Amino acid sequence: MSRLPPSASVTEYAGGDRLFAPAAARNLDALCDLLATHAPQKGRALEIASGTGQHVVGFAKRLPGLTWLPSDIDTARRASINAHAAEAALPNIAPALPLDATQPGWAGEHGPFDLIMLANLLHLIPTPATQSLITEAATALAPGGTLILYGPFKRAGQTTSPGDTRFDAELRAADPTIGYKDNIDMARWLSDAGLSPIDEVDMPANNLAFIARKPSP
Repeated sequence: MSRLPPSASVTEYAGGDRLFAPAAARNLDALCDLLATHAPQKGRALEIASGTGQHVVGFAKRLPGLTWLPSDIDTARRASINAHAAEAALPNIAPALPLDATQPGWAGEHGPFDLIMLANLLHLIPTPATQSLITEAATALAPGGTLILYGPFKRAGQTTSPGDTRFDAELRAADPTIGYKDNIDMARWLSDAGLSPIDEVDMPANNLAFIARKPSP
């Protein structure tokens, strides 16, 4: 497990098993708009590293034709996901899955998926783990399926704001194996995993989303 600085994960207790992340609340609308534009409108959707569960509830409301499977490696966060889902009482959210998406082999056990969504994880894990996650996610996609990866990234080796430069430095000081990934490397890793076409979408707060698709036969 990577060592993370305090700035990497800020959550608050929200009653019962529910946790609340202010950052998740801030970017939810932008991510819902992204999904509405780029995600399939029906099928099975996996959210990797669902965190508090705020995102998957918003996604399930915005895209009711998708059946959502949230996941997280952390027991407390899975409890929070399930508590948020129970409060929302939506029929299209399954119980949270204990999934470490950086480990090989899960695609065959849980796929295929028409959509795989991941927000704000790749800067917190090492490069080999990122590559493994991308490879496994590509395998887990159904033909024609879509992979969406969102978060802070470098562009051609450079951070895009003083805040990003500072945060990337804090991450690397806590654990030299983690930190912002580069958009050029990301495009290559996605292509190496057999995904095409690959689009980059500029998002609020200097973030970036990669939209990658698994070719149909």
